[in-house]
Amino acid sequence: MTALAARLLPTLRGAVLPLAVTLAAGCTTLAPIEPAHRIYSGRFAATVTAGEQRESVSGRFTLAVRSGSVTVDLASPLGTTLARVEAFEDRARLTAPQSDGSLATWDGTSPEALAESVLGWRLPVSGLADWIAGRPSPSRPANLSPASGPVQRIEQDGWVIRIDDRFDDSGDPRRLSLDRAPGPSTTRQVTLRLVLDASAGTTGAPEAPTQ
Repeated sequence: MTALAARLLPTLRGAVLPLAVTLAAGCTTLAPIEPAHRIYSGRFAATVTAGEQRESVSGRFTLAVRSGSVTVDLASPLGTTLARVEAFEDRARLTAPQSDGSLATWDGTSPEALAESVLGWRLPVSGLADWIAGRPSPSRPANLSPASGPVQRIEQDGWVIRIDDRFDDSGDPRRLSLDRAPGPSTTRQVTLRLVLDASAGTTGAPEAPTQ
């Protein structure tokens, strides 16, 4: 297990930002994701670089988009729970297993800052619901290329998103590369690769526009 993968099975530590933390004893299995208007699943690989240190982790992800919230589940290649990050309109929550077999929950205001504080790397939860569909988040500035036709590159929220491949039948993104350089809010460079199993599934739950 890499150091980054070990951090994805976090223990409480004093360096974490002052967030509300709840511990629940018992099994580290999270409840199934609730019904959502759009659900994506596939493989992820993340590489985090800080100075000369370079760490990687990979596994499976599930992204659920519903009215007023976005949920991202991360699991190891063998299906072991790594983390669940939930973004709501005015708050965020991260749940992850502890070394003693319990589940810990952190609450904050930003899902990205929450992920970086607890997991050690910035997960772009707020933008992912739109980027994975091949479009920018509508409420924030973005640069797109090309100017017309299917979008191949999005620059938004400090991230560069490239659509590397699309499904033949739907034209939806199949492989995406997301890169974030160090900046004022983080000293780490993050590279995230996503490979989707299929176009988004639908469970019939209503969806509001993402913010």
